[in-house]
Amino acid sequence: MNFDQKPDRSSSFAYKWEKYKDTDVLPCWIADTEFRCAEPILDALKQRAEHGLLGYTLPKHHQPALDAIVHWCKRQYQWDIHPSWIVWTPGVVPAFNMATLAFSNIGDGVIVQTPNYPPLLAAPGINHRKQLAVPTMLKEGRWTLDLEAFEQQAAKPSTTLFIMCNPMNPAGSVMTFEELDTIAEICQRHNVMVCSDEIHCDLILDDLRHIPAGKHPSLKDNSVTLMAASKTFNVAGLGTSFAIIPSAKVRSSFVAAGAGIVPWVNVMGLEATATAFTKCDEWYQAQLRYLRDNRDYLVRAINRIEGLTCEAPQATFLLWVDASALQLEDTQRWCEERGVGPSQGKDFGAPECFRINFGCAREYLEQIVARLSA
Repeated sequence: MNFDQKPDRSSSFAYKWEKYKDTDVLPCWIADTEFRCAEPILDALKQRAEHGLLGYTLPKHHQPALDAIVHWCKRQYQWDIHPSWIVWTPGVVPAFNMATLAFSNIGDGVIVQTPNYPPLLAAPGINHRKQLAVPTMLKEGRWTLDLEAFEQQAAKPSTTLFIMCNPMNPAGSVMTFEELDTIAEICQRHNVMVCSDEIHCDLILDDLRHIPAGKHPSLKDNSVTLMAASKTFNVAGLGTSFAIIPSAKVRSSFVAAGAGIVPWVNVMGLEATATAFTKCDEWYQAQLRYLRDNRDYLVRAINRIEGLTCEAPQATFLLWVDASALQLEDTQRWCEERGVGPSQGKDFGAPECFRINFGCAREYLEQIVARLSA
């Protein structure tokens, strides 16, 4: 659990590092961490590989993974779920595209928050729906959804779906019960389905508790909750996530949308999920402490750089930085000329901003700060 280590990923074909290969730019863009997986996960994958047979494994037959999710939901969110509510998907992005197909028609309006991470913003358009953007607002040092604008979009007769991101990416806010209450009431009144991307929900850094959409009494029968071990335990490359859908009717529509197109999750992802949720708590708690310290250091450092401002995210390992005071034509170029490669804000709907991934060794983060300060 030495999070100060800086693993060499140069020969691993890691997406984050391939982008700036053979340059002096430090990558801090895509949302995976620079932390070695917990040893129990690596041991489980080795044991499965040593078995020597990697044939078809139907996810619904992998009882340890199902039991692990039930256990995790009870422990983390005080949410009692039934294994039959779980639908496995090969990633959250395929899942909210499935939801778009299942719960809207061509030409319908699909609400998304802005700024938001690129695949979520793209989902309405690539499925021939109309993207209805609702902005987030800075309120008392915290980004929150503009609920008045949300109601205006939800009230449109053609609006059928809201793809929610909670905790928010890139803003890092965790929705309160009161906010979910208002969203649920608006969606019920206007017959809008909710698909909630909660992939970062186990990376809450403040003293807050995550409330899954499907746990909220008014959203239980009107929502799809998307989760995964991938961000929390750095196993995103194994392509395994799950939807929790209490309503049998909603679940059936969701499954039908992916029939014959969306593949089963792979057996290694199932093994990793089962192990992550049952045998890695010490690693998990240590990572949260490390990320909390990294966040606090980075927020202080960024706010000392002239022209840059940020708010401390309540969750995730991602910091949203506002560079509008620099009045730049190309914010990303400004960063890259200083040897730093963040996620570019224009992909999130805010070209004057950028996103830094602080899920890395402190020394690496200090190098990023030093370059941006130069």
